[in-house]
Amino acid sequence: MRKWFKTGEPWIWMTAGAVALSLVLVYAVIALITVRGMVYFWPKPIIEASYQERDGTRSRLIGELRDREEVAVARLRAMGHDIATTETYTHRYLIKTGNKDVTGADFRWIPAPQLGEFSHPPEILAIERHQWGNFYGYLKTVREQGRVVATDAAALPEALRRQERAIRLFREALEIEKEPIGAVNHRLERLRLQERELQLEERLTEARRDEFARKRQALDAEYQIHQQRLNEVRRALERDSITVETMGGQVVEIPFAKIARLYQPNAMGLGQKIGFYAEKLWEFLSDDPREANTEGGIFPSIFGTVMMVLLMSVVVTPLGIMAAIYMHEYARQGPLIRTIRISVNNLAGVPSIVYGVFGLGFFVYVLGGSIDQLLFPEALPAPTYGSPGILWASLTLAILTLPVVIVATEEGLARVPRSIREGSLALGASKAETLWRTVLPMASPAMMTGLILAVSRAAGEVAPLMLVGVVKLAPSLPVDGNFPYLHLERQFMHLGFHIYDVGFQSPNVEASRPLVYATALLLVIIILGLNLLAIMLRNRLREKQRGLEGV
Repeated sequence: MRKWFKTGEPWIWMTAGAVALSLVLVYAVIALITVRGMVYFWPKPIIEASYQERDGTRSRLIGELRDREEVAVARLRAMGHDIATTETYTHRYLIKTGNKDVTGADFRWIPAPQLGEFSHPPEILAIERHQWGNFYGYLKTVREQGRVVATDAAALPEALRRQERAIRLFREALEIEKEPIGAVNHRLERLRLQERELQLEERLTEARRDEFARKRQALDAEYQIHQQRLNEVRRALERDSITVETMGGQVVEIPFAKIARLYQPNAMGLGQKIGFYAEKLWEFLSDDPREANTEGGIFPSIFGTVMMVLLMSVVVTPLGIMAAIYMHEYARQGPLIRTIRISVNNLAGVPSIVYGVFGLGFFVYVLGGSIDQLLFPEALPAPTYGSPGILWASLTLAILTLPVVIVATEEGLARVPRSIREGSLALGASKAETLWRTVLPMASPAMMTGLILAVSRAAGEVAPLMLVGVVKLAPSLPVDGNFPYLHLERQFMHLGFHIYDVGFQSPNVEASRPLVYATALLLVIIILGLNLLAIMLRNRLREKQRGLEGV
């Protein structure tokens, strides 16, 4: 045994076991968020059962069965439930009853002894609304301007047909608000800033003032045209409605303007459920959020995350490579360079929130405020670049990940044999030519490794972004059709912050829990995608370098 330990094999096996255990844990986490995240889009059956109220009366319950847990009977009795059982433990069910605007609660925990037998009537209707969450009940009538047009069996086909019309009108209204009306408002603001600039420079003559007034009048007339069209679309959208009977027997009228989707999950076949799943998944990836980010899609978060990582990569890659080249190839090796290397390594261990405070203080207040004073005085006191935005968030993360790129690049440069440099210089190449044509191509895989590590860390950071640009809900994307098209001063949404906000700041945690898993899975997929792209580029550089070595 002593000889075996001296050979070092036990430590090899321990290392291999630790690596295997780490891989198992990583795969287990990915499997957990994959299973719980992908189930989020599957249509859930709706149960109907009778249950006993605390006063002893029986009522009807309709909703989605979301969770089940074992609980002590004594605890339930202490909470005021009348549990008639001799068992020490029983179960209670978490049921999403919806109808929050009617009942005041979206979820209810109900002990199993108080529930009757579950049934799944195919006629129960599930309604996804733009506000107030889901609504469950039985469809009674379809109405047009208050007049009943369909009841009983004919109500559902008529409701689905009118729902398609309502969705089309709803999207048209959103498009009018975002595109033409948004463009007019943007031009009006630019016109105001131009007039203000001339006024500050004391060059605003009466002729220019009249010219601005004419342009403003023309834009106001254009705005009124679009606003009139928007009002027409909204009036057409409010034409139709449905009436639904709730579990309490109350009949509620719901306008189609408030409905995002209606369906009968208990009546769906497998093909219909798969189609519903694909539709919900596409909505999740391509639509805007609604209902305090707990419903709808997360496209703005996806766009903001990818754009921020790309901007960060554009900044950190050249800075990190140039710093590493100077320290390794040009600087005289001595106490100063050793101190700088130690400082760079220490910076990699600084908490990310410290970088956020630095970004807020330097980039936003000092640099951004100075830019506003020099380039945008007409907009003051309203800040342009003197407020958190995607540019400052990208620069903050670039500083945060800069040590990773520097260290990886220096290691790549150190692996290039000295004989290659000497051979290049012996053939008459200058030091710069040797560096550019020989050393850097051989060190490029290490540079890409540094970029991969930087992207992996930056994409998952949340704490510094909360100070320098990320918000719960951004009114518009950093890229649009208005000049200058790329608006780096705007705030943005981020997947990491979306997970934090929905999981810990949501007013309805039970409703948002499945969305947290789905968003976390998407964030992992995006990080893996960005890393795979960089890895493919690194492998191509390696193959190219091997080919040059073979020649």
